[in-house]
Amino acid sequence: MNHNIIQPLSTPPSGDGGIVIINYGAGNIQSIMFAIERLGYKAVLSNNPDEIKAADKVIFPGVGEASYAMKMLQESGLDVLIPTLKQPVFGICLGMQLMCNHSEEGDTKGLGIFDVNVLKFSNKVKVPQMGWNTIYNLKSDLFKGIAENEYMYLVHSFYAPICGETIATTNYELEYSSALENDNFYGTQFHPEKSGDVGERILGNFLKL
Repeated sequence: MNHNIIQPLSTPPSGDGGIVIINYGAGNIQSIMFAIERLGYKAVLSNNPDEIKAADKVIFPGVGEASYAMKMLQESGLDVLIPTLKQPVFGICLGMQLMCNHSEEGDTKGLGIFDVNVLKFSNKVKVPQMGWNTIYNLKSDLFKGIAENEYMYLVHSFYAPICGETIATTNYELEYSSALENDNFYGTQFHPEKSGDVGERILGNFLKL
């Protein structure tokens, strides 16, 4: 079991389970932990199923290649656990893509939480899309207090098409889902922890759900 603890700064999370960031070897963990700290919360980094199940909020990060990341999840049994979670779960970047049905990256079967397949951008545009782009058509409490067309930071070569679970849209070659929601599961293609004050507000909205 791997875990580190950030001590609370001001406002602790509700409940007893706190915030757990899933550690499975494919996450940009440190910047997320720093962002949570700046918001005044404590977080635990863990791959322990009991700790994850007991959490009030779960963050599922991801940076890297989809098939490798899914293999890491499978080795720890987290591929079975994550879809059963009942508390709010927030997938970030590759984490969101792994929550979809399938990804063209490595021909990877996903967790099936979001009913959409992840596709690769065509060779008509530069990949990865890297840098700042706008989000719009915002449709969730995740974006409470967030204006249309705010700029968020993205780094990705694959995308989730617009679907019934789309709660934010971005345009790069075509319109795609920059955020998804299904019941207690949320996901963003952009990195809120790297998107300045607006991104941290979105992360804070999740922690207050």
